[in-house]
Formats: sequence, C-alpha cells, structure tokens
Amino acid sequence: MAQKRDYYEVLEVSRSASDEEIKKAYRKIAIKYHPDRNPGDAKAEEKFKEAAEAYDVLHDPEKRRSYDQFGFDGPQGGFGGFGGGGGMNMDDIFSMFGDIFGGHSGFGGFGGFSSGGGRSQRPQYRGADLRLTVKLTLQEVATGVTKKFKVRKDVTCDHCHGTGAEGGSRAETCPTCQGSGVTVKTVRTMLGMMQTQMACPTCHGEGTVIKNKCPHCGGEGVTKGEEVVEIQIPAGVAEGMVVNVPNKGNAGKHNGVPGDIQVLIKEEPNDTFVRDGQDIIYNLLLDFPTAVLGGEKSIPTIDGKSVTINIEPGTQPGKTLRLRHKGIPAIQGYGSGIGDLVVHISVYVPKELTKDERKAVESFRQSDNFKGDSETKKTIFERFKNFFS
Repeated sequence: MAQKRDYYEVLEVSRSASDEEIKKAYRKIAIKYHPDRNPGDAKAEEKFKEAAEAYDVLHDPEKRRSYDQFGFDGPQGGFGGFGGGGGMNMDDIFSMFGDIFGGHSGFGGFGGFSSGGGRSQRPQYRGADLRLTVKLTLQEVATGVTKKFKVRKDVTCDHCHGTGAEGGSRAETCPTCQGSGVTVKTVRTMLGMMQTQMACPTCHGEGTVIKNKCPHCGGEGVTKGEEVVEIQIPAGVAEGMVVNVPNKGNAGKHNGVPGDIQVLIKEEPNDTFVRDGQDIIYNLLLDFPTAVLGGEKSIPTIDGKSVTINIEPGTQPGKTLRLRHKGIPAIQGYGSGIGDLVVHISVYVPKELTKDERKAVESFRQSDNFKGDSETKKTIFERFKNFFS
C-alpha cells in the first residue's frame, strides 16, 4: 500500500491555513486533475481522489482537529475515524466537487462522471449528528465503560414508516425532472463549456414528489421522539477526545441514513491519583522512621485493590518507584500496552515535638549519618532539577 501523504502537503497549504485557503487550494487541484480534463489518466485520477480525501478532512473542523492531534494513527472505526477517501466513491467526490462550484459539474460537454453518463442515483438523506458530553472517573477511563443516555432526536415516523406518504399512497414521478432528480444546464466559462448538473428544485434530487403527505410528519418521514442509547466508551480515552457512535443520531428523512452521535470525553478530578498520559502518579507520604529504617507500605491501585511495596532503609524524598502495567491502557489504534503506576516518595516532617522527642532528635544533630554526604546531596539536587524539567 502506498504511503499516505500529509493532507496539508496534498493541498499545498500550511497547517495554519484558513477554511477559505483550503477551499481555494482544493478547487485549484481538483480542476487540474479532474477526470474530464484528463481522460484515461490513472495518475491524474489518483491525485483527484487524494485531494478530495484531504479536503474532506481539512474542511471539517472536527475532523481537522482530530487529524492535527493524531495524524493517520488516530482512533479509527467506532472511535473517531476521518471518513476520508477510503470510504468515498467517485459519486461522493464529484458531489463534494460540485458543492465547491455550486453544482455537480463536468467539463467540455462530457456530461456525467461515473462511466461518462449522467448521475441517476437518488440522493439518500442523512440525519444530523448529535453531540453529547460524558464525564468519566479515572477508574472508568482505565477499564472502559458502557453509558446509557436518553436522547431526544428525530425518529422514523411510526404512522407512515418513514415514507412520508399517507394511507399507503406512493410518491409520484417528479414532473420537472421526469424522475432523474437533476436538471442540467450548460454555460460558457474561462475553462470552456461547463455543464452544471443541479439537484431538481421541485423534488430536491429525489426524483419523486409526495402529493398525499403524512399528517403526522408533514411528509418528512421523521418526527421528534426519544431513545435510550447505550454507548460503549473504550478504555484509555482522554480529556477532549471524541468517541463516534455510528447510526445513533437523528433519523434521515424518507428512511435515509441515520446520523452519528459524537461523545465528547471529560475526565473528573481524582483525589488519589494524577494522570500523566498512560501513567498514573501516586504520592506516598512516608513517616520519618520508615524512611530511615525501611519497611512495607500498602498503596492503592487504579482497579481499587491495594498492593504492598517494600521501602528500602534510607529512602530519600523525591525517589520514585514504578509498578509496571498498573496504569492506563492504550486507546484503540493509538499508543501501545498499559502504562505504569509511578509512586512518588515524600517524607513527613512533624511541625511539633514533645520534649522527649525533641531531645531524641537533638541527639542526632551532630551525627554524620544525619548530615548527608556530598554524593547524597548531589543526587537529591538532580532529582529536584528533574522534577521541573
């Protein structure tokens, strides 16, 4: 498989390019490599498709934000996915190209695009996407979770079963376009004669009209309703990510394709751990005797269980211990493995002492063992610097 080129490189724009700059760049490249201007040129067709895929991602704010964050290695399938050229056929690309020029366009009287004929495929309405926000605990992030939402949205009309027609009646052939769904006109441009194929203004591209409309949905085939939707959140998601749930959004008119639900991830603060990518950090506060003499300490983990770790005698503040594979798993398609639980050691120094305690501590003041040698001081300073690096 050929290596994908960066979408910004394909359109020859900078990463800070505006929407208008991206649109102009795509228009220029699409005209240059349009199949009607390059008949039989397979390389030109590939560049035409490549530009369409790049534009499909970069002109959409959500897709562009995901691409800028994850590139081609971003979450795919049910999670995110860019819907680029891999899921687009030539009709999709020409339709998008037509949107740029104000219609479905061909050059020099070549007419249609798919095998040289006019486009006869009826449009299929797609329902609008919905956007939800879900707040997750760190434990839910680590294990994944299924959430249920009661969603108010467009649903298929029960009375007409989505057809939009009343009493079992049927849609009739549109008298304006004679069922083709399009009207065609030819205009002269600087590029020569351009044939513009537009959606029929009477039937809006469907090729049929409904005279006896369903009174419950007004002929749209959809009504307002509610649905309880189960959404599976994969383990390893992070703040700001969007989980895409296909076909659970608004129903499409006239039994069209349902939209998606886009779930924005928010992480709730955690009182015990701090997340650092796939690692989680736990601050262990040792009492002074344990730091000096060593011992065992029980610490919590992300799954709710406790583990016992060994504290070596003379453990210094700032030391870290790493428990492998006790952190956050990688999100599907991004990263690898499971992170660690990083234990950061702090030592508690009491603010108040009894008379006897003070006397005991005073007895250590002159001991060289409690002053620290130069190597120990150097090690502690290095840890201090690393903490801020």
